[in-house]
Order: sequence, then structure tokens, then C-alpha cells
Amino acid sequence: MSRFTLPRDIYHGPGSLSEIAKLKGKKAFVVTGGGSMKRFGFLGKTLEFLREAGMETHVFEGVEPDPSVETVRRGAEEMKIFCPDWIVAIGGGSPIDAAKAMWAFYEHPDISFESLCTPFSFPELRQKAHFCAIPSTSGSATEVTAFSVITDYEKGIKYPLADFNITPDVAVVDPDIAQTMPPKLAAHTGMDAFTHAVEAYVSTLHSEFTDPLALRAISLVSEYLIDSFGGERTAREKMHYAQCLAGMAFSNALLGIVHSMAHKTGAAFSTGHIPHGCANAIYLPYVIQYNAKDTVAADRYAEIARRMGLEGRSRQALINSLCAKINEFNEKLNIPKTLKEFGINEDEFKEKVDRIAELAVGDACTGSNPREIDPANMAKLLTCTYY
Repeated sequence: MSRFTLPRDIYHGPGSLSEIAKLKGKKAFVVTGGGSMKRFGFLGKTLEFLREAGMETHVFEGVEPDPSVETVRRGAEEMKIFCPDWIVAIGGGSPIDAAKAMWAFYEHPDISFESLCTPFSFPELRQKAHFCAIPSTSGSATEVTAFSVITDYEKGIKYPLADFNITPDVAVVDPDIAQTMPPKLAAHTGMDAFTHAVEAYVSTLHSEFTDPLALRAISLVSEYLIDSFGGERTAREKMHYAQCLAGMAFSNALLGIVHSMAHKTGAAFSTGHIPHGCANAIYLPYVIQYNAKDTVAADRYAEIARRMGLEGRSRQALINSLCAKINEFNEKLNIPKTLKEFGINEDEFKEKVDRIAELAVGDACTGSNPREIDPANMAKLLTCTYY
């Protein structure tokens, strides 16, 4: 028996932010990031619509990129004081992910962060509040997923939290908000969305329900990613929908070792934090070549290449074309092809690679990867991505 879970309501299209004026409740706790939503006026509009809905509001600002355990606990403490019946998160993946984790601590104050790290082990939510997510970036799709990624900076590890309980109740996918992304962010989030769709399609848990969503997302990204990077308005809108479709797919099919590697390397090096979408873009072609030694995965990668209109007379030729296309995307998006090119120090990489490999194999995303991997092979694969 398999399960397929989505938000109850997904509002989409230009101007769809106004739909939150129809939410029923008394108090809304609004979580946002570093200030872009305030600068562009979308935080103000959100508060106006919530007040129109008859709700008192409280704003928690300043969620950092790759939110920390400390930020989550601080937000949860403010929630306990305010006692909201709606949690509304607006911004990139970080404030939405942070708000999901805050939600768990708000409803269950005595729970430990460590217990939430065990996949699909959350206690029941919605005893105190419901959740509305409004994404401003076109990549994480956290507005429709059962996932949240929280970073323990003391350990230098990102923890993917996974449970259908944290799938939002309402998602607002308004492309007007996505128009505000700077080009670099459009590049990284776009490749994040593409990786979500590819990994969902080859995941061991893919299904008849997730495959069409993944393939449609792949087609849209293939057609619109580069123009979205260039700031073209229609392309930005299409990418905002593509990432949401990819999110619906991977929330139910799960992911693979591209994400395992990205989670465990993002905050691991002193020479520079690796943005999540950038890490996915670097690792994806290497992982495809590794996974393609599995016949079933190879067939599915070849199907992806066909859907993208790529050339190849044989299965391997199609897979090679797919990897070449990803490298072409990365080149046009100014994304480096290796960790060395990114700027990670070689001595530090060599010192840490074996431990990172261990942690990546233990990541929640590894279990649904189409080809098994052990720490020794993971270290080899990471070494390939370095050089």
C-alpha cells in the first residue's frame, strides 16, 4: 500500500495571494526571512489580507538561509506566547521549512529535535494550528511537501525532517512573488526543482501518481529555466509551477543520493557554504552515471532524455545526452561543475570526505535511491564531484 498526500488547497496564478483573505481563524503567526518580502511589499499585503480575514497577526522575521535549530526553537517559543490557530510562512524554502519545525514544537513543547529527525515519526499536528505556505522562490516546493530541512551548525549537518503531518494545509503559488528572485537564486532554485523531478522519477518509490507530475516538471524546466534565469516574466511563472509539480512528485516518491550528498556537504566546509540548489546541480550528472548501472534506473533516465527531446540511438547515448544537457544548463547558469571549482579547500575535503560519506549514506534520502551505495563508494563518488 502506498500513500499520496498533498495540501487540501493549492491556489495558483497571478494575484492568488489574495485568497488568504478567505482563511478562517483568529490569530495568524507569520514567519518570513531576511527582508525581501517586506521590501517588495508582499509581507505587507499578506498582513493586510490576514487582517481582512479577521485575524490578529504576529510576525517572526529574520529566518536565515538554511535555518538553524536555534531559530526554530526561538520561533516556537514566540508561538507558544501568541497561541495562533494559523501559521503562515512566506518567502523562500528557509522560512517555510523553519515554520514547519516550529509548528511541531508549538504543538508538542516537550518533543526533542532528535526524535523529529527519525523519518515519519512526527506526533499528530493540527491540534492547535493549521499551516499556510507562500513560496517566493521556484525550487524547494516545500509549500506542497512533507519535508523540512533544518541545520545544526555545531555539527555542520543538515537534517531533512520528513512526515506527512507537516504537509501544509494551504499552498499559495503566486508567480507575481517569484518575479522578485535575483538571477543567481533563479538558477540555483531552478536546478533544485529539476533535481527533485529527476530523483522522484527514478526513485524506488515512484508510482503512477508521481510519474506524470515529475515528467511534466522536467519538460517545463527544460523549456523555461534559461529564460527564467534571464528574468523573462512568463518563464518565471512557468518555473514557479514546475517546481510545485516537482514537489508534489518527490513529496510522495521521495528522492535519492543527490540530496543525501547536498544535505551533508552544504554546511560541512569552512571555505564556503554550498547553496542547496547549487550542490544538487553539481552532483546530479555524477549521480546519474552512478545510478545508471542499475538497469531500471537507466531506462528511466533514458525516458527523461526522450521527454526533453535529446538525441541518442541507444540507452547509454540518451543518458550521456542527459548529463551533457545538465552540464550545459550549469554552464549557462554560471554554476561550477566541481566542488574544487566552487572553491572548497582540497585538504579540508580530503580530511572530511570519509565522514561526510558516512553521514550521506545515513541520510533519509538514500533509502529510495535506485542503486544501493555504501560509505566507501559514496566517498569515491564525492571525490569524483571534487575533481
